Amino acid sequence: MTHIDKIQVTKRDGRLEPIDLDKIHKVIEWAAHKLDNVSVSQIELKSHIQFYEGIKTRDIHETIIKSAADLISEDTPDYQYVAARLAIFHLRKIAYNKFTPPSLFDHVTKLTDAGKYDQHILADYSHAEFDELDEYIDHWRDMNLAYAAVEQMAGKYLVQDRVSKTVYESPQFLYMLVGMCLFASYDQSERLHYVKRFYDATSQFKISLPTPIMSGVRTPSRQFSSCVLIECGDNLDSINATTSAIVRYVSQRAGIGINAGRIRALGSPIRGGEAQHTGCVPFYKLFQTAVKCCSQGGVRGGAATLFYPLWHLEVESLLVLKNNRGVEDNRVRHMDYGVQLNKTLYSRLIKGQDITLFSPSDVPGLYDAFFEDQDKFEELYTKYEQDKTIRQRQVPATELFSLMMQERASTGRIYIQNVDHCNTHSPFDASVAPIRQSNLCMEIALPTKPLDNINDEEGEIALCTLSAVNLGKVDKVSDIEEPAELIVRALDALLDYQDYPVKAAENGSMRRRTLGVGVINYAYYLAKNGVRYSDGSALGLTHQTFEALQYYLLKASNKLAKEQGACPAFNETTYSQGILPIDTYKKDLDKICQEPLHLDWETLRTDITTHGLRNSTLTALMPSETSSQIANATNGIEPPRGLVSIKASKDGILKQVVPDIEKLKHNYELLWQMPNNDGYLQLVAIMQKFVDQSISANTNYDPSHFEGGRVPMKVLLKDLLTAYKLGVKTLYYHNTRDGANDAQADMEDDCAGGACKI
Repeated sequence: MTHIDKIQVTKRDGRLEPIDLDKIHKVIEWAAHKLDNVSVSQIELKSHIQFYEGIKTRDIHETIIKSAADLISEDTPDYQYVAARLAIFHLRKIAYNKFTPPSLFDHVTKLTDAGKYDQHILADYSHAEFDELDEYIDHWRDMNLAYAAVEQMAGKYLVQDRVSKTVYESPQFLYMLVGMCLFASYDQSERLHYVKRFYDATSQFKISLPTPIMSGVRTPSRQFSSCVLIECGDNLDSINATTSAIVRYVSQRAGIGINAGRIRALGSPIRGGEAQHTGCVPFYKLFQTAVKCCSQGGVRGGAATLFYPLWHLEVESLLVLKNNRGVEDNRVRHMDYGVQLNKTLYSRLIKGQDITLFSPSDVPGLYDAFFEDQDKFEELYTKYEQDKTIRQRQVPATELFSLMMQERASTGRIYIQNVDHCNTHSPFDASVAPIRQSNLCMEIALPTKPLDNINDEEGEIALCTLSAVNLGKVDKVSDIEEPAELIVRALDALLDYQDYPVKAAENGSMRRRTLGVGVINYAYYLAKNGVRYSDGSALGLTHQTFEALQYYLLKASNKLAKEQGACPAFNETTYSQGILPIDTYKKDLDKICQEPLHLDWETLRTDITTHGLRNSTLTALMPSETSSQIANATNGIEPPRGLVSIKASKDGILKQVVPDIEKLKHNYELLWQMPNNDGYLQLVAIMQKFVDQSISANTNYDPSHFEGGRVPMKVLLKDLLTAYKLGVKTLYYHNTRDGANDAQADMEDDCAGGACKI
């Protein structure tokens, strides 16, 4: 048998050379340097490398990385940094054939020549500017990434050949080049100032960017909006235009919200009774096919949420489209669904009355009033109920709501949109720009208009560009001001920088310039401040924090409006009338949180009415599964399921440890430690007071807390009514504890990383 010392290994360039065990040992020692509770010999023992003649050095390195990653635990969290450093070493060897990265100019030149980077970068920046920025880059910041972050970077974000898995860049080049692209149009006298500030904020994880920006900005691809909202009219031209728009945007990596609530019900007359309508289901199937037909550039599959009102004549068939019973003919399982409710429908539930179902085509003005004017809706609804010449059906409200909540519980993916809250607590004037739908992940609330054809300039597709502030980096709420200004400037510049596959989207974006800034690491922020989700202790801190978030974002957008002008459709916002989110929230909130406002809203109000805002919207609280991993942060506003989460994605299994676990282990309130949803929903409602769009808020249930291991319907309905009463606009997932290891329960979902998750 060959002695190990005599074995030859295959280098990355194909050469054979004798194995150097000492070199392998030294690399592991380097990766473990100054880290706590890690053992080099443990990693070597765990790796069990079966050496053989001609083994590839790449395979050896990957085995050692996996060995270090397997040792990550609650008690030994620093193995996540050993594995990350080894992975960065490996990644750089693949990208550059050496550990030290090339100069910024040489790197960009090489990748531009190879067609990987957009040519404008070399054209827009001088060699001297490249040199100044090259000197500013700190490649050692790569060593601050945790293992899950490096793997997600390599799998989703870094420019690469997705077939051969060859990566062409390392993380610091990504951060620097995103800033260079977004601020390229700024005056030469100040743009490097902004590029450097933005680079620092993103590479030090103060700002979190969404997948379309991280993976796309700097490449020849130019569509980076995370969320696309498309409204369909009740005619074939509009249905075809909607389908075409879906295909164009799915192929550009966007998550889709489809409003199909106008489509008339099964059996409705067509062409004056010449034919009968086939109903909603065949058209929903058409939309589903459009969503699933593109792979989104290898980054993730297409995904969509489709919206309809609870009073639609076909609603009982629509509510069960996702469940596993039934046959293919009457199921459309590969989309998620948003059910639209308002005060009239909730009132019928509370009073034990019936809900009357109609086809929108049979009740003129009712569908539009559902969003634009709640009093008018109530008036028309009761009028049409009394007109027995109109096709209608009565169903007990408890029966209909129970079916909806049963399907929400069994699939987890039937979402809720309170359309009245979306329009009464909105930055848009509902009489001219009503909100008629949300998006894939339920945090966007923007105006849309149906398309009549794919080139229709009268229709409006809404886009929203996302980003987030890392609350883990916030010690006092004024710390939010700097990232807020940088995000507004960068994302606003992105709106002009990107391409628009559909004219109706370009028109909407250029007129409204909508942004959606959220947060990551909220659970860590609570733990760091010694407060919890469930006991009311976090209400005041949350009020102060989200007040500051909205205030500083508005201030930044107002400042940008002074420099570059307000968005053209500023007159369609309530902001133009001097109305702010602090004026329109649900006053029931004041009973649970008496925290006063701390910032100078009156001066801001005057500045906004005088100079306008560059952006119609500024906040949206999105899921952030992947980008939270990049910052080694907790996910969005959610409590973690375990102190160590095992994230499963198409890139493999990754362990992530909550921040500062050694110090704060006992401060974290984990998801299934929360006794019920009350505390969480109260916090979401406090956030919603300030957030001008909406929030991806989840409800969570542990069946073992209830008799017979079943969650009673009255509990589901109580939570739904609590959320409505407190002014919550949307509800996203319904999570049920399934008894699996909680640390292993964090699975990525359809919008992982960035459709509308960031």
